[in-house]
Amino acid sequence: MNNNERQIIHMDIDAFFVSVEVRKDPRLEGHAVIIGSKSDRGAVASCSYEARKYGVHAAMPSKLAMRLCPQAIWIRGNMDTYSQASNEITEILKERVPIIEKASIDEHYIDMTGMDRFHGTLKYAHELREKVIRETHLPISLGLSINKTVSKMATNECKPNGELNVEKPKVQPFLNPLSIRKIPGLGEKTFIKLSDMGIKRIETLAQVHPDYMQSILGKNGIWLLQKAKGIDLSPVIPYQEQKSISKQSTFDSDSIDIESINYLLTAMVMELAFELRSKHKLAACMTLTIRYATFEDVTKQSSFSYTSLDSLLIKKAKDLFKQLYTKRVLIRLVGVKLTNLVGGFEQIDLYTESEERYSLCQAMDKVRKRFGPKAIFLASGLDLKL
Repeated sequence: MNNNERQIIHMDIDAFFVSVEVRKDPRLEGHAVIIGSKSDRGAVASCSYEARKYGVHAAMPSKLAMRLCPQAIWIRGNMDTYSQASNEITEILKERVPIIEKASIDEHYIDMTGMDRFHGTLKYAHELREKVIRETHLPISLGLSINKTVSKMATNECKPNGELNVEKPKVQPFLNPLSIRKIPGLGEKTFIKLSDMGIKRIETLAQVHPDYMQSILGKNGIWLLQKAKGIDLSPVIPYQEQKSISKQSTFDSDSIDIESINYLLTAMVMELAFELRSKHKLAACMTLTIRYATFEDVTKQSSFSYTSLDSLLIKKAKDLFKQLYTKRVLIRLVGVKLTNLVGGFEQIDLYTESEERYSLCQAMDKVRKRFGPKAIFLASGLDLKL
């Protein structure tokens, strides 16, 4: 089935973290609310639409947000609460649609292609949205179109608390007047570069010759050009098949040296956490595997709030190992797997981690991106020869 025959729904909770806080305390409704830390190094994780009117936005330094909107109500936030609310929505949707992708903690893609023979897709999407609102008491917006890019842009244009259907003949007319900034995935540097060239609207971008786009932006230029023309062949990836990331290590000789094994776990988890952050992903489940010298494999799994930060994941790995290693038999292999991955930015984990730890992660990531993922480790992860 070609790109133009697909029926893709995109659903996104409006100002997700704030909406969850309003659900807990309705007195917050209608006020400028900012989720984040007010400290010198703090950042805005989310903000209400009332705060956005003053120019506040996610990832903005807290100092600037306080100057722009001094009357705002600040809330530190709680990732356990937000994770639970996210899972509520996912469970409602999973039971009622054929294919669903959890793209981030607050957004889902649904592939209804072919189902229009049995349901009017727009009517079904509307009823689904109403059910989520009714059962979770959270505001949600949706876009429906021929692919993931256009449906997501439709959602963004009808927020807050709206619905927008962009049918095949209306795709280009819908896209043309929009700023190129509205294209999902277009970064700030690319936006500035194209704007300096006079390319500020999608209509202008869509008319640029592919060879020229490739000459100035490489493969990314062709990708952007396709987006500007409403082309996106990427599939909706079923949530049940969410990709995992993992690492395992087989020892040179079977070991019972618990301290060295914990060093190794620390190093493995740090590499996985760096990979998460590099891909703007968060994990919510860890599986630890031990292979004894007898070749018996034992595993233990634990779920937790979405995170990508080293210290939280390292503690979880060590706790799992402590629970799992009960036989006091020589170990041949250890492995760590992170699953339940969703898209998201590191800032949303600031509630459970000090700003100093978060800044350390950022500094270490810069070194790794320049010199490789194994270029730097915490001291507790250095002695790895077993």
